[in-house]
Order: sequence, then structure tokens, then C-alpha cells
Amino acid sequence: MLTFEQKLAIIESFPELERKNVSLGRVNFHFAESVYDKKNVVYHLHPNGNGFVYGEFLDGYDVDPKGLVNIRDFTAEELKNIIEQSIQSLSANSTVESAIIEDNEEERWINSENHTLILVHEDEMWNVYAGLNLDGTFLSYNEAKQYLEEEGFRKR
Repeated sequence: MLTFEQKLAIIESFPELERKNVSLGRVNFHFAESVYDKKNVVYHLHPNGNGFVYGEFLDGYDVDPKGLVNIRDFTAEELKNIIEQSIQSLSANSTVESAIIEDNEEERWINSENHTLILVHEDEMWNVYAGLNLDGTFLSYNEAKQYLEEEGFRKR
């Protein structure tokens, strides 16, 4: 089981989440850009390592009546994945991005202003999308990666 500090480090690596300290040493993390009334992505992360991630719209997780998934025994990779999925499920672009990505290999890149670009491997090319807009097409992954890094983006 990850410690409280390890979980905090993973959660705080998501710049789109805002930390909110609550009672008894617990911490919530809000996603202000949520298109739903629900803003908490991480709920009541406790110093004992227990906590919850909002997963009402996610498949493959046991959710409680409030739509929360207990993350007490999650590995680092599992925690990172569920947080990414939770943020995505609360985002305006989730259905738009699904239409673009389909079953293709994809990566998300973010800059210091929390803008996200999606790098998608389609038809032997690497395409960079900003929402529905095609931002660039590259012959290789390395070319696309270099472009994104030069524009101030980093892989999530």
C-alpha cells in the first residue's frame, strides 16, 4: 500500500487539480474545469492512506452510492490511471476526444497553463489535436515529441 505522502505526490503531479485541506488532516482535490456539479476528483485522502476517487462514469471499478472508488490498496500506476480517467470523465472534451482517438494509440500532453494536446497515431502518422482541431501531422513519434516539447508541453 502506498503511503499518504506517496499518494499526495502522485495526485499533486496533476496540475489541473487544486488541493483543498479539510478536517482531520484529510485532503480533497478539485477539478475546477468539470462540466458537472461534481468537482472533487480525490475525496478525503486521509493520513492513514485511505481515500476515494470519483468514478461514477468509469467502467471496471466498484463504486459506492456516491460514485466513489476506495483507493486504499491501489498501486501507483492504478492511482494515476483512475485519476486520469476521472478527470477525463468530468471534462467537456471527453466525447469529442473519444471520436478523434477511436482505437488508436494516444498520449496526452499538458503545458504550464493546463492546456492539453492529444498525440494520436493514425494511419502511420502522428497527429496532434487541440480539441477537434488538427494542430500538426508528423512522420515519426520523435518529430511530434520534439514539436510538443518545443511548444512547452510535457507528457502526462
